[in-house]
Amino acid sequence: MILAIDPGNIDSAYCLMDDAYFPHEKAKVSNAQLLDYIKLNAKNIQHIAIEMIASYGMAVGADVFDTCTMIGRLEQLADMLGISNSRVFRMEEKERICHDSRASDANIKRALIDRFAKHDLKRGKGTKKNPDWFYGFAADEWQAYAVGLVCLEKRGEGCA
Repeated sequence: MILAIDPGNIDSAYCLMDDAYFPHEKAKVSNAQLLDYIKLNAKNIQHIAIEMIASYGMAVGADVFDTCTMIGRLEQLADMLGISNSRVFRMEEKERICHDSRASDANIKRALIDRFAKHDLKRGKGTKKNPDWFYGFAADEWQAYAVGLVCLEKRGEGCA
């Protein structure tokens, strides 16, 4: 299983997925809860993929630096637990999933639905009685899934 993470300064989203890209767990939790989750589930996690921040010359605020600190904490914890880990840059996600560096979150979400949804081709979620691939997904959990997808597709290039 791969644990894909969209880190944040206060909360982070994660998605635990298998080699067939199926999402088994996902949530947006506080950073402290995420660190605890990794510790408790370390034996079930083969790899951790973390979305990495990149600078494009724009000024950034304290939130970005706090997110960078969280990324470092995640990498350190993974190393301490003996879990391989890698970084996935946002630009990689846009280009690999949408084939366009200008893609937005909405474009990525649409591409994921087009690729994986089985019957709910509009939202990709389905219903409680008839769930689809992305049943229950919300907000940053989509981004975490995208991180994992890119990492799994990059097998042999330092991911998963």
